[in-house]
Parts: sequence; C-alpha cells; structure tokens
Amino acid sequence: MPSGEAPALRIDKYLWFVRLARDRASAQALAERGIVRLNGRRVERAHAPVRVGDLLTVPQGGAVHVVRVEKLPARRGPASEARLCYSAIESTADRPPETSPQQRDA
Repeated sequence: MPSGEAPALRIDKYLWFVRLARDRASAQALAERGIVRLNGRRVERAHAPVRVGDLLTVPQGGAVHVVRVEKLPARRGPASEARLCYSAIESTADRPPETSPQQRDA
C-alpha cells in the first residue's frame, strides 16, 4: 500500500459484509446500477473503494439509509458485529411518510 493512503474495501464487499445487501451479487448490482452514493457521488462500479469516515447512501426497499463507515470488516459476521462497522446518520424508514399540502388540507 502506498504511503498516505488509508486502507480500503470494495464497496460491494463492504455492503455485503455489513449486511446492507443480502448477498454479494445484489451488492454488486446496487453499486453498478448507480443508486448507491459514496460521499455524495454516484457509484457505478462495484470496486469503488470505501474507507473509514466515508458516508454511504443506500436504498433498501422503500427506505434510504445514510451511514458513516466506522471500521472496515474482515469478514461477513453476525448482524451484531456488522452493526459496529457503521453508524446510522439518517434513514427514511425511521421517518413518518411525508404528506402533500393537498393531504394536509383535506
């Protein structure tokens, strides 16, 4: 590793290891479809590097999760171990659905 570069992990492996994706193939598909964001930029390749401190925006079903990478996992372990690798910044799953002005006036 060149000096000055922080350790990194492929984004597809990270998503799979920390259980934000069901399997490695779906993690690769998420990255290649361009719907995952890394530090605010669209990711379109599964080998994009993820480093500690990065922000990831990941859609899951009808929710969008924004997480900060806290550490890089060495393996896909149990869910309790995976949750220690990131901290949730925001999740649309936690918020009540937004209502439109027409719905509020009704």
